[in-house]
Amino acid sequence: MNLHQFRFVQEAVRQKLNLTETAKALFTSQPGISKAILELEGELGIDIFARHGKRLRRVTEPGQQVLRSIEIIMREVNNLKRIGDEFSQQDAGTLSIATTHTQARYVLPSPVAQLRKRFPKVNISLHQGNPEQVAQMLIDEVAEIGLATESLSHFEELVTLPAYEWQHVVVLPASHPLAQLERLSLEDLAIEPLITYHASFTGRTRIDQAFAARRLKPNVVLEAIDSDVIKTYVRLGLGVGIVAEMAVRDDPPGGDLVWRPGGQLFGQNVARIAFKRGAYLRSFVYAFAEMMSDRLSRALIARAMGDDAQDYQL
Repeated sequence: MNLHQFRFVQEAVRQKLNLTETAKALFTSQPGISKAILELEGELGIDIFARHGKRLRRVTEPGQQVLRSIEIIMREVNNLKRIGDEFSQQDAGTLSIATTHTQARYVLPSPVAQLRKRFPKVNISLHQGNPEQVAQMLIDEVAEIGLATESLSHFEELVTLPAYEWQHVVVLPASHPLAQLERLSLEDLAIEPLITYHASFTGRTRIDQAFAARRLKPNVVLEAIDSDVIKTYVRLGLGVGIVAEMAVRDDPPGGDLVWRPGGQLFGQNVARIAFKRGAYLRSFVYAFAEMMSDRLSRALIARAMGDDAQDYQL
């Protein structure tokens, strides 16, 4: 019984039982993987996979138990590597961050710069995706820390903590009639062509829920994942934009666009920071989380990582 066998079983499940793709992912041969899995099953005295001929068809019931144990073993192996990295290379290494475009563009630059100043030997690797992809990158240990607004708290494999609150804003050309109003209503917006985020990004769920609660059907003419793209199309006159407030904070006053707060229309959103449950966090990971939010501390994060029951809210 060895780690190679465990890795082959784990990757086979990730590749939906396709051993050809498993071999490609692990840079080895398909016959070698098949042999190693059969040897592990022989040692355990059970079938991890049900087969049809040479093809894997499904994970058996005892195989599910084996997979859970393998997950724990491989997680602890990765933790051992991180412990070794931390104590052999003090304050050095790579911090991998999974996040959405909005967070990467508008929120992370300041804490990333602070981290580089405090830990000059730490390199940063940014991975961008939608919230579900951010969660999966944490689960697959592609990233150590994740940041997003939607969905992160829905994954049992993750520990999530609230980092900060934010609201949407309505972005308009300065010449638009609604720009003359200081306070907008959902009824004002429902009759306008709207440009906002794709359904899985940046608090879009709250926007849809707000209109639905008033039995209004918004006319969303364009969806995007990038706030800058939304503002570009607003400038072109395609419609009224709804973006995260972070996307307008640095816009100079008196420009061609104006914005109005939307918190009273769409409510407050909570950006959450996430870690894989049971993972070993290096010192600079804790430090980066503290730089992200003054609500977070090493003690709080350590307590959350060791507490399966606590639900942390703002």
